[in-house]
Amino acid sequence: MCGVIGVIHPQSGETRGAAAAFDAFRGLLALQHRGQDAAGILSYDGATRMFVCEKDLGLVTNVFDQQKIDKLTGGMAIGHTRYATMGGDGRRDIQPMMTGVPFGLGMVHNGNILNYAELAQKLSTDYSRQLLTANDLEVMIHYFADFLMDGRTFAADDTFSFKNIQAATEKMFSVLTGGYAVLALIAGQGMVAFRDPKGIRPLVIGMRETDDGRKAWCLASESIAVNYLGYAYQRDVAPGEVIFIDMDGNLHSAQVRQEKEKAPCMFEWVYFSGAESTIDHQPVYGARLRLGERLADKTRAAITAGEITPDVVMPVPDTSRPAAIAAAEALGLPYREGLIKNRYVARSFILSGQDKREWAVELKLSPVPGEIEGKNILLIDDSIVRGTTSKRIISLLRKYGAKEITLAITCPPHRHACFYGIDFPDPADLVAHGKTVEQIAETLDVNKVIYLDEEDLRQAIGLTQLCMACITGKYPTATQDAEEFSQARKRLRAAG
Repeated sequence: MCGVIGVIHPQSGETRGAAAAFDAFRGLLALQHRGQDAAGILSYDGATRMFVCEKDLGLVTNVFDQQKIDKLTGGMAIGHTRYATMGGDGRRDIQPMMTGVPFGLGMVHNGNILNYAELAQKLSTDYSRQLLTANDLEVMIHYFADFLMDGRTFAADDTFSFKNIQAATEKMFSVLTGGYAVLALIAGQGMVAFRDPKGIRPLVIGMRETDDGRKAWCLASESIAVNYLGYAYQRDVAPGEVIFIDMDGNLHSAQVRQEKEKAPCMFEWVYFSGAESTIDHQPVYGARLRLGERLADKTRAAITAGEITPDVVMPVPDTSRPAAIAAAEALGLPYREGLIKNRYVARSFILSGQDKREWAVELKLSPVPGEIEGKNILLIDDSIVRGTTSKRIISLLRKYGAKEITLAITCPPHRHACFYGIDFPDPADLVAHGKTVEQIAETLDVNKVIYLDEEDLRQAIGLTQLCMACITGKYPTATQDAEEFSQARKRLRAAG
């Protein structure tokens, strides 16, 4: 899963400043939690008719300085912060990507294209294209450019009508299998955005009026970025919708594909999104509080049955903190911070290798011995995926004298692979795969594990239609390419 942002300011004469790119840069800072492998920004300058791009490995603040941002001139820009789930971890697969043939097109996306290998092969055999990366975005750029052309010869002063863009997007929906939110810049014409027909990956729209009464627009993975930049949140891009914003700031939209069943990813509320964000009209922070309340109900039953006797409620910082606070209040137990997070260490779950994750856990959390020794702890976490972080934390708590540890999780067990933008395409990597709850507790060295169930998740988030494929094994799209996708990701991770 990655973070994307697009900014377009209405054009006025020979705009040469970098205001759009500066907005994109600040927006990426607000989306840094979505990906820490690499970052990039692409701008288009109408005065020079040139794309300008800066991108590199590392955090947003490592990639950009004022000098680099000042080079990103023009009235529209797109940005990306990367968590590698397709392609390699090196420089060649960093977004944004662009092409100058048959016209200028730049693109970023969040998600995964499950049938990438098939589409890449078709580009090679049917279109004689030589791919330069292993990133599914490159395939998307080629197809979208071809669909926009629709057999035409493109002249320098030609423009694409919104009808052309609608038709091209409809074709994209027909050929792509997966979850994706896409932002694109068409040189000299404007910015395009579309979201997969199931709505698996999020995308929101913000607007602010300029001094001359026109409209500037910001589209991003989360409302936190839109709000931070001073754009007023308007709405989410609907699943199957395409948006086009022209160079004068006029927004055009169309519902290109209407699916009866939607499937926004439940993990956005459980873990991935910032607590300040609202996704598909459901506030993330409120959902996490309700997850904690429902966890308290299940914990209370275990206490009543005499299975556990917790003295304190303790969160695994940071995303589980709202749930832990709500659970402590509901249970009437003290809330304690027994683990202090080092804020200069990356989120361990989204690091790309097991060795990196284990290293990060060692540095990420420091114990508070006085809050641990001799205590029966109800430890609350948002999810257990591979179990790496949980094992290290529990070992740390045992080392500092915890008597009894109950691990309570605001998500049902992850037993199946994800192919839509979260990096566990192989179910064998999951600690819950093939295990009972009792076996999971034994593996993690805790007295008991308490999970929420699927209905708890729906009720807490406030949506009945969710993608919970990693829990249920019921995928919202076709999965005939899943095995090839999983093997390709393994090879790329092994190659570094």
